[in-house]
Amino acid sequence: MSSPIRVLIADDSAFMRAAVARLLEPDSRFTVVGQAKDGLEAVRLADDLRPDVVTMDFNMPGLDGAEATRRIVARAPTPIVMLSAHTREGAAETLAALAAGAVDFVAKPDGEVTTTLGEVRDELLGKLIAAAMANVAGVPAPQAGAAQAAIAGAVDTSRRGAVAARPMPPGLRVVVVASSTGGPQALARVLPRLGLSGSALLVVQHMPEGFTAALATQLAELTRFAVREAAAGDVLAPGVALVAPGGRHLALEQGRVALSVAPPVHGVRPAADVTLRSVAQAFGARSVGVVLTGMGRDGALGLAAIKAAGGRTLAQDKASSLVYGMPKAAAELGVVDEVVPLDRMGDAIERAVR
Repeated sequence: MSSPIRVLIADDSAFMRAAVARLLEPDSRFTVVGQAKDGLEAVRLADDLRPDVVTMDFNMPGLDGAEATRRIVARAPTPIVMLSAHTREGAAETLAALAAGAVDFVAKPDGEVTTTLGEVRDELLGKLIAAAMANVAGVPAPQAGAAQAAIAGAVDTSRRGAVAARPMPPGLRVVVVASSTGGPQALARVLPRLGLSGSALLVVQHMPEGFTAALATQLAELTRFAVREAAAGDVLAPGVALVAPGGRHLALEQGRVALSVAPPVHGVRPAADVTLRSVAQAFGARSVGVVLTGMGRDGALGLAAIKAAGGRTLAQDKASSLVYGMPKAAAELGVVDEVVPLDRMGDAIERAVR
């Protein structure tokens, strides 16, 4: 039998540290090797104990979860899963931690100190297992402020989040980018490289309701084009990126965004397959499908629909993927035109829409 996954728990609440430990300890797949009461102790224990994965709270005295994450991954590749408050502030904090190098997150059911953590037990355990197996050594550690500095002065901040009101032009090309685990970090590296002057962009990132608006805001700070969470009735427009809302499938009806709470596909909502198939039907050869890092198979059948319609299909390569699940499924289905390292994906998308 393989060795259990060694977990370090970091939370300033003794109650929450004990709650996480109680979820893990009865499961033979895990062993808790340490508990940290603040960010500085988490950094020290990560150095000393070399855990397989860390669970990290955000709001801790002295050193918050994002900065602790940044320091830990700068020292050694270490998978970190955030435990996040399901609030607007918690969503922004979670995105900051993901940008700092956290692998994934689990939203606490009812606030910072929750008595119902058991409701997300299966999700937490599944994400800890996936994180422990993630390719953290192959993905460069984030540099604080690097993406923002690279485009300093190039972003017209007065236009961030704005969506053009003009009708959808004839001949519009549409790019759909799908991602899951590791997606926010990957998107932050790909989208700033896009011009998007003559194309519309749809982003489908597996996230719960409330977190995708924060993702759109974060991406808008990095790009030269408008980015916001999609709303029902939106018209696709060149130079505009729309992020599928958490908890809603995004499709197109008569050229406009339609959102639904239809059952999850592949266990997720939004599902990339729903959006990709809809775009393939509506735009045919003018559609481009891209699958980035993530667990599972979502996106493979959608890329098949794009390819069958005459569009272009791209997938991230294994070496640069934090989790080579979604791109692998698409590649194994034989529906990927080009397998691309993440650092070259922006250029590949630009070529595909020409």
